[in-house]
Amino acid sequence: MLKSLTIENYALIDSLHVEWNEHLNIITGETGAGKSILLGALGLLLGAKNEGAATKDISKNCVIEAQFGIEGYGLESFFEENDLDYEQEITIRRIITPAGKSRSFVGDIPVQLTTLKELGSHLVDIHSQHQNLILSSEEFRISTLDSIAQNGSILEEYTTLLSKLSKLRAEYRKMAQDMESARKDEEWLRYTVEELRAAKLKENEQSETEQKLAILESADNINEALTALRNSLDDEELGAIIALSRSERELSSLGERYPEGRSIAQRLKSVVAELKDISATAADEVEKLDADPETLQKLSDRLNTIYSLELKHRAESYDDLLMKFKGFETRLATIDNSDTALKELKTRIDGVEAECHTAAERLHNSRKAVCTVLERHIIDTLNQLGMADAKFIVEITKTEEFTELGTDSVAYLFTANPTTKPAAVERIASGGELSRIMLAIKSLLARRMQLPTVIFDEIDTGVSGRIADAMGSIIASLAEDLQIIDITHLPQVASKSGAHFVVYKEEGRTNIRPLTKSERVDEIAKMLSGSEITDAARKQAKILLG
Repeated sequence: MLKSLTIENYALIDSLHVEWNEHLNIITGETGAGKSILLGALGLLLGAKNEGAATKDISKNCVIEAQFGIEGYGLESFFEENDLDYEQEITIRRIITPAGKSRSFVGDIPVQLTTLKELGSHLVDIHSQHQNLILSSEEFRISTLDSIAQNGSILEEYTTLLSKLSKLRAEYRKMAQDMESARKDEEWLRYTVEELRAAKLKENEQSETEQKLAILESADNINEALTALRNSLDDEELGAIIALSRSERELSSLGERYPEGRSIAQRLKSVVAELKDISATAADEVEKLDADPETLQKLSDRLNTIYSLELKHRAESYDDLLMKFKGFETRLATIDNSDTALKELKTRIDGVEAECHTAAERLHNSRKAVCTVLERHIIDTLNQLGMADAKFIVEITKTEEFTELGTDSVAYLFTANPTTKPAAVERIASGGELSRIMLAIKSLLARRMQLPTVIFDEIDTGVSGRIADAMGSIIASLAEDLQIIDITHLPQVASKSGAHFVVYKEEGRTNIRPLTKSERVDEIAKMLSGSEITDAARKQAKILLG
């Protein structure tokens, strides 16, 4: 429950601090005093977006802080999942800078706004007078049934399945579109793949062929060079090998007379062996070089084929051509396997659809089971609120398509007149009737959801007299089990037992303070008679206050 609220530098609020009663808290005040500002600050604390300039003094931060008692509300797992320190009392703080930047804290730990908003949804439910219009939202009508039936786990299962189904359907559409697009080019693609396969392209073939062709085209010059080399090495009179061999023998024969000559002879022997090897290699190369026209033509034709394919397919290199070839083969294989792939994907989709139908059916049955609970509660509450002839019916029909909330369409049918056929509540109910219906729904939800704190912002709009007193009694009875903060303009509601606060303006600034017993008499009397409090109004106020 909300224990205290501190606001600094927000809108028309300079600084205020409120300690709340754990049961019923009544807030009254003149129109324009700033009650909505108070709720706006609390909304920011609970994760609402900062739509405008929150700071009153642009030289200081806006700070909103509240203490909550959370013992017994089962929030331990939430704190563990979000790496927060769980304590029986927690402090939530939100700071908004003059530049509009926001920082949020649970205890001393910074948190994201989404985390703050999720935590806030477990702590406080704020119902404003404008929320009566939410009855026109089918999402709200379905969510009400889900809350009463406690369908959280079933709905989570269904939502997970629906997300999976949506992804599979999107994958199927894309695959089908790709197949359709690919089939338009299938004839060209098959021809291209067959042409490239017939070319029998190999890794590094272009560079190797270019090198072979370059050698053969220069065969005459190479032969001349190699022949000249062999002549200079092997000539019987002037060849280097003959001359060096002779010198090697002469130096070796000097023997003991010239020891250094033996060393030189050994080195010459090595040189002669190397030169003989070079000569043999040159001879082998000459035999290999066969620059016949047929071989040259084959190599040239092969390169022309490769160059032509590169040009045709706009390949930047031979490797790029091979890569494109693989891509064409992949596309063709996809086309060839498309029917099988689409069929397999369709089978998966059918399976998930069946699971979605099963989960949606569970939701439908669960919602159907609590319709009577909601109908009886609302009719009983409306009877207490002076609508003895009211009829309220929850109508559930199935839809063909999956929606985010299942396959149900839910309507609330209502009539306050026994001679009038029930119709959609958002079309037939008056403002006062909507207020009573919403109070009935909220009172049931508050108990079922076990929310620590419920805030009613003029939920009694459109009622007065005996009905207002009955609404006040219902709100007071709720406060026996929950913490209720009720903003009201009705003295019949404001007089119910609990803490009473008045919101007022002083020098253009919004303030709030608790009322003493005597001050409360005057406040209720003012609500009865206007700005001039009469003795009769005070007497009536005392009667209302018991």
